[in-house]
Amino acid sequence: MTLYERVFDHNQQWVAKQLQQDPSYFSHMADGQHPEFLYIGCSDSRVQPEDFMGVKPGEVFVHRNIANLVPNNDLSALSVVQYAVEHLNVKHIVVCGHYGCGGVKAAMDNKDLGGLNTWIRNIDDVYRTYRTELNAIADKEARFRRLVELNVQEQCINIMKLSFIQHRRADSFYPHIYGWVYDIATGTVKDLEIDMAKFKDELAVYKLD
Repeated sequence: MTLYERVFDHNQQWVAKQLQQDPSYFSHMADGQHPEFLYIGCSDSRVQPEDFMGVKPGEVFVHRNIANLVPNNDLSALSVVQYAVEHLNVKHIVVCGHYGCGGVKAAMDNKDLGGLNTWIRNIDDVYRTYRTELNAIADKEARFRRLVELNVQEQCINIMKLSFIQHRRADSFYPHIYGWVYDIATGTVKDLEIDMAKFKDELAVYKLD
């Protein structure tokens, strides 16, 4: 049996198991979703947020792309964030990077990747912003890991620039925004404990009435 065939075989077994445990499982799922979290992560196949977060279907709204980016000109990412905030009323937004991220490494390696260059340039911009701190790190692996963390931080800042985020937080203090990094080698999640208040002056440029 090929991997493709195994997928459908597993699906039949999974459906039977779910119905055995709870006959109303799928009808309940079909009623709608009410997630408290929006998770923005990397597309890396080794990073499965539902597993390491221990959440059930319907509890987390997920958006993934290469290097967990939230560029302010990416309609896909912005649509997800706006829908999650304005229609699903999520209380928490998590941007989760991971150590060993191929997208971040591509930015560090400065290789010509053709059409991917435009996307990777978002990470190049993060490096440029923090080049003094990063260039002071002699060990390349340590610099790589720090860039992963700073990239997460910058995506959190990008979210704070959005008008609908500003308006919602002004009314209710929600959604809270968090930056995490997942370590594939250990399975652990690190909360970067980003204090968005320290970027108040920087974000003032983007403040909208």
